[in-house]
Amino acid sequence: MADISNKSGETKYGVSLATLTSLFFMWGFITCMNDILIPHLKALFQLNYLQSMLVQFAFFGAYFIGSLIYFLISYYKGDPINKIGYKGGIIAGLLVSAVGCFLFYPAEIMAQYPMFLAALFILGLGFTLLQISANPYVAILGSPETASSRLNLAQAFNSLGTTIAPILGGYLIFEIFAKGGEITPEATKIPYLIFSGLFILLAIFIKQVKLPSFQAEEVDKGGLGALGFPQLKLGVLGIFFYVGAEVGIGSLIISFLGQKEIMGLSESVAKNFLALYWGGSMIGRFLGSISLNANIQGAKKVLYMVGAALAVAFIIFGIVDLTFAQFSVFFIFIFINLIGFAIGKSAPARTLMIFALVNIALIALTIAGSGEYAMWTILAIGLFNSIMWSNIFTLSITGLGKYTSQGSSLLVMGILGGALLPLLQGGLADVVGIRYSFIIPACCYLYIVFFGAFCARKLGKVLHNGPVAGGH
Repeated sequence: MADISNKSGETKYGVSLATLTSLFFMWGFITCMNDILIPHLKALFQLNYLQSMLVQFAFFGAYFIGSLIYFLISYYKGDPINKIGYKGGIIAGLLVSAVGCFLFYPAEIMAQYPMFLAALFILGLGFTLLQISANPYVAILGSPETASSRLNLAQAFNSLGTTIAPILGGYLIFEIFAKGGEITPEATKIPYLIFSGLFILLAIFIKQVKLPSFQAEEVDKGGLGALGFPQLKLGVLGIFFYVGAEVGIGSLIISFLGQKEIMGLSESVAKNFLALYWGGSMIGRFLGSISLNANIQGAKKVLYMVGAALAVAFIIFGIVDLTFAQFSVFFIFIFINLIGFAIGKSAPARTLMIFALVNIALIALTIAGSGEYAMWTILAIGLFNSIMWSNIFTLSITGLGKYTSQGSSLLVMGILGGALLPLLQGGLADVVGIRYSFIIPACCYLYIVFFGAFCARKLGKVLHNGPVAGGH
């Protein structure tokens, strides 16, 4: 990790971490709204699957463009965060995000699909600034030994946003602001204007809150920099494939559950099951926060993990509009998730390998199955996606020292996978159907198995000493 000095002299960061947690929640909520936009815009503009996936291409493509620009500036001119501070970067990201949300208003007036894509691109640029600023900030708000645990906790609230978004966002777009049940552009205007206002209010709030100031050691110009570390180079691809797989699956769940041979559900009903996909990530991230906390040991850790799994599961049950009989099947996969953590023994690389292998098996069962069987196997993937971002990020920047911030921007660049791979999956779905398009995320998880194996072999005991982690 970079040499960080705490200028404020503060040792307790509870208020700061809580403030950043609200930020993780907000961008999780807005990001998951894309899964609602895809079927909405697909029907509104009569798009095929490939065309509808341009939503993710525009949004996540902005991550690549934004982080590439950031990397080039930091490489040749010095790290921008060192000049404006983490707080300044977060505020800038919030204001750009507010502009992106506001642009849904002219997009609605013009009723042009490219305008919606432009608004999503600007929104994605704002989120890029938030990712680059907030992720390292969470990591340094405390001791390096508990960085992974802190990250997974922040990630859990990010997942809370992604869990609520299909319910609340779907209700706003498909029901409240839909005129007489008809699909119209107006359904997105008011929700995104509200989001724009919330981002502005959050920027004002963060401007007023006193946050500790940190300074990272400036990196040398020239040379390979962070790219000189093999785990970082492989980790960028790991983020690429993980985000591509997670986004591709989430983007097609509503359409998949609408297939007659699966469940034949309407969009307004399928959104509740989509919430389970993202809710599974929330459960896994809370469990990961406990599992990676070195201050909790033995039977107490097991007890806390089981208790957290049950508590969060019932919170999700209270959010989604499902009967207990419908929801109860999910407990089987939660139990399998706990077993995965036990086998992984809190080792990031080993746990990453196990969870990726489980997801490959779940996709194979989805492709081979039908009805509720296929529905539950595809939804359960969210549980095992949970720790992938944090573990890949952690493993990738282990040992980078003063190049940690530069490496973080490169890893954020890997989010390009969320732009390209869902587009590829959508094109394949047009040709062979949604069911067989899930072969693409299966291949993504295969690479993650390789990355986990590489890190387990090459990085060794360093991984057990609380390496620095970033967040998605």
